[in-house]
Order: sequence, then structure tokens, then C-alpha cells
Amino acid sequence: MGNILSHLQPQRVWELFEEICKIPRPSGKEEKILQYLIDFAKKHNLEYTQDKVGNLIIRKDAKPGYENLKSVALQSHVDMVCEKNSGVEHDFETDPIRPRIDGEWVRAEGTTLGADDGIGVAVQLAILESDDIDHGPIECLFTVEEETGLAGAFGLEPGFVNSRILLNLDSEDEGELFIGCAGGVDTSCSFTYERVNTEIDHQAYRISVTGLKGGHSGDDINKGRGNAIKVLNRILWRAAKDFELRLAEIDGGNLRNAIAREAFATATIPSRNADIFVSQMEKLAADIKLELKTNEPALKINIATVVMPQCLIDLKTQTKLINALYACPHGVIAMSPDIPGLVETSTNLASITMTPTEILVGTSQRSSVESGMKDAANMVASVFSLAGAQVKSGGGYPGWKPNMDSEIMAVMKTTYEQLFGKQPKVLAIHAGLECGLIGEKYPGMDMISYGPTIKNAHSPDEGLLIDTVDMFWKHTLETLKRVESLNC
Repeated sequence: MGNILSHLQPQRVWELFEEICKIPRPSGKEEKILQYLIDFAKKHNLEYTQDKVGNLIIRKDAKPGYENLKSVALQSHVDMVCEKNSGVEHDFETDPIRPRIDGEWVRAEGTTLGADDGIGVAVQLAILESDDIDHGPIECLFTVEEETGLAGAFGLEPGFVNSRILLNLDSEDEGELFIGCAGGVDTSCSFTYERVNTEIDHQAYRISVTGLKGGHSGDDINKGRGNAIKVLNRILWRAAKDFELRLAEIDGGNLRNAIAREAFATATIPSRNADIFVSQMEKLAADIKLELKTNEPALKINIATVVMPQCLIDLKTQTKLINALYACPHGVIAMSPDIPGLVETSTNLASITMTPTEILVGTSQRSSVESGMKDAANMVASVFSLAGAQVKSGGGYPGWKPNMDSEIMAVMKTTYEQLFGKQPKVLAIHAGLECGLIGEKYPGMDMISYGPTIKNAHSPDEGLLIDTVDMFWKHTLETLKRVESLNC
């Protein structure tokens, strides 16, 4: 893979980001990127420490003459969401991400780009290796397994981070400074099923839902995007009711924090119903496309004949599953009454998979109000409990309560105005950030989260807006020079 991005500005940040793209780094399998960071620290004679869960911190002394500045921690997570389009050959454990320039954006070839949060890591490394940047003492914190449950932030121990100011480089809208975030919890449901023989005089079909945007289940949950599992199940429910559909296989979505982009099912229909089944389902598919055409113009729903499957899901379980998926809420539950435009509570129907004996459904709930988060989780749990599923709740993480008196927020707001001649927005975010856990581990730490513009994170349409990376870089450098007046 050649140097695709090295002519972009700031050049060294883009060069480092492209190096990071070459290193596989799925959540839970970050060994290669962590070794790269350790080698980087050794190469530049920088002190580093790694904790028992894998988090890494690299420290750099103040530039001579700037020893009076406050110590600042810059923080990013090293893992990435691994999503690819169907038909794309890519092994996230071995293959490099292939970035490409698409007009004003950098994207990847058929996969997630990993700008969330590879671009934050690249900025940290560019600062660590530079001799020309004005800064006080710096700690660069690299956390693990952020995308699959914040395991790295959960594992932080007292004394690992010494700074009292933290810049979290993991937000996705340039010009927005985040001082609060939602907490979250996962609700997992499982149906035990029996395999039964296929029935005679039936025709088998493969039903596929593809082309949806997907996206981040926090940032994008209020954008009216389709959920592939919901779309697929709508077809299955109607076909089971009207045409005696029998379900053999179902699979959809992937990660707890991504809106399901694709879903697939194999099912059978009595041969006597086959023709009217296809015509009626194509009509239903057209209706769904019309409903979603503004937000999901690339939606594809395909129904094709396939070889008869060897067995089916027993009818009792099929009926319970299809009804539970139809009733399961997905999307915004409540908007904040205090912060205009902020989603307060939401739920995401994230995935459905099968084992030889179980059907597993993954969901996640978010809220900036803990009681609201629990209420949404209970709502989902109740639906699946009524259907006879086993329900488990876990993976919870705290929210980050906004601090309108934050000193680092005031500095970054002023700095932004002076650099770019406009005011940044100061917001809370519906996505989960590690700041909630970091604040719990280090009470009193003054934190802020910001970053360049990244759209469609957690999907193969992920894009990093090129010009905003330079703004992100300049804002970070100017902030590092302005922390001498802070009291923390």
C-alpha cells in the first residue's frame, strides 16, 4: 500500500494515520497496535507504562522553557469497529485498512476507516515525536477495547494517570466541544430452539436487506435511518402471517454500538403460495423503500430462490422470535428537556445470530439519565421475557455529567474563537465516551472531548473530513500552550 495521504495537511498527522491504518486493531486484539506504540516510545526515548488490562501511557517532559505549564493528558482508544460491506474480502485481524481520498473526505475501500479513533492516536504521536511544539508535561493515554464495552477505561487504576486535565480526542464533529455524555447498558436475549425437518412441497428463499447506512448507535440514532433487522423482520412477520413462512436461518447486524446495516434470512414457503408470496413481498418491499427513501436511498431488499435448507427452526420458537423482534423498540425514546436537540434516551436493536441451539439477540440502551437508561433496558427485557427468552443485562458504563464551570472548556472555547473567528458549540453527546469512567476513576479531573468531523462511524461509509483534521490539530496545539492559568 503506497502513501495515499502524505500530501494532506498536517502532513505528519496524515502520515502517522496511514501507518496506523496498516496495523490490524480489532477490539480485544490490539496486540499489534500496542507493540507499535511501545516501539514508537522506545525509538523516541520516551517513558512508557502499560497496565494489566493493556492500556498504555507514554510520557513526555515539557519543552524547555515551558516547565511552568500544567501537565495535560491526551487520550484516545486504539481499537476500531470492524465492519465491511457484504462481498468485500477483508480479514480485520490480518489485513490493512485501505484508505482512499473521496473529494473532501478520506474513506476506506469497503470497510470502516478506523478514524474513530485512529486520527486521535495519530495526533498524539505527532505531538510526542515533535521538537517544535510548545507544551508542558504531557501524558498520552492509549486505551483498549473501547468499542466493545470500555474495558480499558474500566481497568484504569489510581495513579496510572497523573495529570488533572484530560483532552479526550474521540468526538466526531469539528467545532463542537463536549463536556458530558450518555451512559449505557447492554441487554442480551436468547431463545433456545429445536431443529425440525423441512416440509414437503415447499420452496426456499433467501431474503436479504442491504445498502442501509447503519452508523453509530449514539450519534446517528436520531437520524431516521433504517434498521436492517427491523426491515427484514417486517417481511418475515407478514409472510409468516399470510403465507405460512417457515424460518430456517436468520442473521443481522454485528456490533452493540452500530445500527444494523444488513440482515439475511433463509425461509421456506408452501409451493402453492410461492407466486403470490413473491409478488406481495415485493410490494411490501417497495412500500418500505418508499418510507425510507429520503434517509436510505440505497436500501436493497432482495428475495431469491435458493436450495432447500436441511432443517427449520421449530414453529413455536419462530413465532415468539418474530413477534418479539417486531415489538422490540428501536430508536429514540426521549429527547432532553434541558439541552435542545440532545437525545436523552435511546435503544438499539443491534444484532441477531444463531448457534446450533440458540438464537441470540443483542441490544443496547443509552441515556444521560441513569433511571431513563434502566427504564429503556427494562422495556426491552420485558418484550423478550414475554416471548420466553432468557434475558441478561450487563456491560453498563456511567455517563459524564456536564460541568459548565470547566476551566479547560473555557480555555478551549476562547482558543477556538481566536483561531477560527467563530464560536464553538459546547454540548453533551448521546454517545458513550470513556470520560464517564475516567471521571469516576479520577474524581475532580477536568475533561473535555473534541475532534475532527467523522461521519457514518461504525459503518463502511465512515468518512473523515480532510480540512477539519488541520483545524483539530491547530486547536490542540494552541490549547497546550494556554493551560498555565488553570487551577487544576
